Amino acid sequence: MLPGRSVSQGRKSVMTEAVLRSLRSDCPIPPRLSPYAGAVQEWLIDRLPRLGLPLDKAALDRLDRAGFARYAGRLYPDAAEPDLRVLAALFTWFFLVDDACDGPGRLTPEQIRALRDGVLCLLRDGPRVRHPGLTGPLRRLLLEGWRVPRRRMPARWRARFTDAVADHLDGTWREAVAKAAGRAPGVAEYVELRRATSAAYVSYPLIEFATGRPLPDPVYHHPLLRRVAAVGNDLLSWYNDLASLERDRATSGGHNLVLAVAGERDLPLETAVELVAARWRESMRRFVALRASVPSFGPALDEAVTHHLDGVANAVRGTIDWTCESARYPVADPA
Repeated sequence: MLPGRSVSQGRKSVMTEAVLRSLRSDCPIPPRLSPYAGAVQEWLIDRLPRLGLPLDKAALDRLDRAGFARYAGRLYPDAAEPDLRVLAALFTWFFLVDDACDGPGRLTPEQIRALRDGVLCLLRDGPRVRHPGLTGPLRRLLLEGWRVPRRRMPARWRARFTDAVADHLDGTWREAVAKAAGRAPGVAEYVELRRATSAAYVSYPLIEFATGRPLPDPVYHHPLLRRVAAVGNDLLSWYNDLASLERDRATSGGHNLVLAVAGERDLPLETAVELVAARWRESMRRFVALRASVPSFGPALDEAVTHHLDGVANAVRGTIDWTCESARYPVADPA
């Protein structure tokens, strides 16, 4: 999931388009898409105005062409249709929050912190507890997406999901503080921050919701599974950074891996693009090797672990394909 970057503006350079095309072609993970993605997208566009979101026809059309249900359908291709509706509602919520935090007229760091506190209050304490940081349509949309997982999933899973949301919103706040101060990050700092702002770590617990197979905490937090998760996060985040480069040059305050590499090493952007592409390819090789090296956890758990690993892989490939097809990135499909 990629709420860490809002809508790109303009066209990618010819070189960047060629790099994106090459990386997509080199990705060894097969593409997948839920058969319910189209129907759920129609449901989503019909449902959003009923939650009181201030969406005119043009805004609804933009949301429709962004294809958030298709994105969810790529990450969770085996989810039942009702569950894909839940996932699409959650994805939409995160993207609307991203636009509020990173778009024109964006929230201040103080407002982002209040939003974080309101969100965590709802996730931890339930819908009866109100918090001034989360009100109105955004609260109703989050309730729409949270109601079923809160009822169905065990307490350990709810805590895990809530911790991931807290980490994501903390990252969003840290990025906003850096932008307000005019401070561009170095490469190592940016890579760690991007792992939070991408919201990939939020999407991973949702694999367990979609499959109905929650993992025990010691397995979910196993060091090797955590490494697979981190490298998968990097792969989807850096691909999106390449796709967003032209927009980010003007608006991100250096929060893009290409810009961080160029700034830290005093390189032209073209050279930084090539270095990021090489880094992406090396990380993909590591991802494949790490995924293959995960040991057996016993017959009672191996199927659930396989679902989890497949889900992390789907997040990588699904983000690549959705980035190329979504009108959120109004550029030619590099396929």
